[in-house]
Amino acid sequence: MIRSLAMRRSEIILRSDFTPIGSQSQISRTLNEFVSEGRLVRIGYGVFAKARISSISGKAVPREPLEVLAEETLRRLRIDAIPGKAQRDYASGQSTQVPVQAVFNTGRRRISRKLMLGNRSIRYENNYSA
Repeated sequence: MIRSLAMRRSEIILRSDFTPIGSQSQISRTLNEFVSEGRLVRIGYGVFAKARISSISGKAVPREPLEVLAEETLRRLRIDAIPGKAQRDYASGQSTQVPVQAVFNTGRRRISRKLMLGNRSIRYENNYSA
């Protein structure tokens, strides 16, 4: 599994990526060991990100920001999502307010999956809210 992690280009590792290798409990146990060793960081249920050791705190931190990881995770889970309204307005120049929290618009799809890193989390907006 270590070689498999190193060979992957993706920053996101899903537990389902390793189903041909062993049982769910074996895979979960190994991934939890990787988290404790600092090779991976858990960002959601069955979702892990490749990590590096921080030079400041000495703890494992992801190699990419949470927004990039969330976008890749949603793409890997085949969920169509675009940046939220506040991020689109800022990117187009309609607003000068910098969005504080990453928000993804999922269209007509409702999502209950939580993606978190420390105290930061990803929010979802959809076309049902007014």
